[in-house]
Amino acid sequence: MRLSILRAALLGAAVGLATGPALAQTKVTNQGVTATEIVLGTHQDLSGPIKVWGVPVLNGMQLGVDEVNGKGGINGRKLRLIAEDSQYDPKKAVLASQKMVEKDKVFAMVGPMGSPTVLASQDVLFDAGVPQLFPLTAAEFTFKFDPKKPQERLKFSNLLPYVESTRAGVKYMVEWKKPKAFCIMYQDDEYGKNVFDGFTQQLDAMKMKAASVTTYKRGASDFSAQAAKMKSDGCDMVLMGTVIRETIGLMAEAKKIGFAPVWLGATPVNVLEIPALGKELVEGLYAIAGFVIPYRDTSTGAVKAWCEAYFKKFGIEPNSQAVIGYNVIMTFAHYAELAGKDLTGQKLLAALESGKEFKDIFGSPPTKFSTTNHLATTITQIQEVKNGRWVLVKGDLLF
Repeated sequence: MRLSILRAALLGAAVGLATGPALAQTKVTNQGVTATEIVLGTHQDLSGPIKVWGVPVLNGMQLGVDEVNGKGGINGRKLRLIAEDSQYDPKKAVLASQKMVEKDKVFAMVGPMGSPTVLASQDVLFDAGVPQLFPLTAAEFTFKFDPKKPQERLKFSNLLPYVESTRAGVKYMVEWKKPKAFCIMYQDDEYGKNVFDGFTQQLDAMKMKAASVTTYKRGASDFSAQAAKMKSDGCDMVLMGTVIRETIGLMAEAKKIGFAPVWLGATPVNVLEIPALGKELVEGLYAIAGFVIPYRDTSTGAVKAWCEAYFKKFGIEPNSQAVIGYNVIMTFAHYAELAGKDLTGQKLLAALESGKEFKDIFGSPPTKFSTTNHLATTITQIQEVKNGRWVLVKGDLLF
């Protein structure tokens, strides 16, 4: 009998070692959880160069908080969301994160905005044991973690990763359009470099070379040199690792000089502001995407109700950024509910890594994590601007 017990104990110890020490060593905070509320934090660009992302994302998050709280909260606890304006500045994002961790005592950081800002500030969270959930960047550092660094287990991403989604989009467009000179212009930061990596990796896999590579600094407004270079290099297809005004700015410069390649945008290009602001200039633009953008006048069912609720609360049309922000809150609520009434940081982590799926109302691919995979999905779409609206061209893409 004793021998059997000893064998069972040794077997249990061996299994524990096999699953990796990181799972047992991760420090997770319990701050921000009381009998009546859960305190969440986020930093967004609310007044800087990508406020057209940050403002609707925060709107969507607030709508999600209202919905959760209106239904009684999560196991009886209401959500309280604290938002800080980073202005897309890494230094301000660090200060905002420190304030929310140390003063506001947030339980989790949800949906923080931007590759450079998230990268700069995430160690503030990990050092304090605060999970970083579903940031508004699809860079690889938001989900890839080293098991030898247990605090990195606190990162989870539910956005399409730039590298994988770019590869899927590039593969499809090359096979469909068969360009002879595929080129790229990308933002010279963590976001743009991830798009560039996906571009070059897929071209290498297809035994192709980029005909032209150009970059721009974050916040730039003049793209005449880049447009001229790509025209000179004979580009017939251009991938843009851009955001909103840079996408329109480059296409405007190209039109001035009679440069008309097939345009393909990375995922941040797939937003309503592009056709709204670019108008006929961006007709025919393609973009890599994760889900079909809901339009208030054509949506039905739960999506229609969501669109109307957003319009009623904010007086503006909902967009893809608002969808993402809303899903940040609803995804958190789903896993916090799974964690049970005695909510702790460790129980939230266990719920996130349980392999149980979250499905949103918009028909996006299911969100699902595990102990070894903190990326929700890599399923990709291609959409095109037609008559001022984004329409689906091809779904269910993988590279």
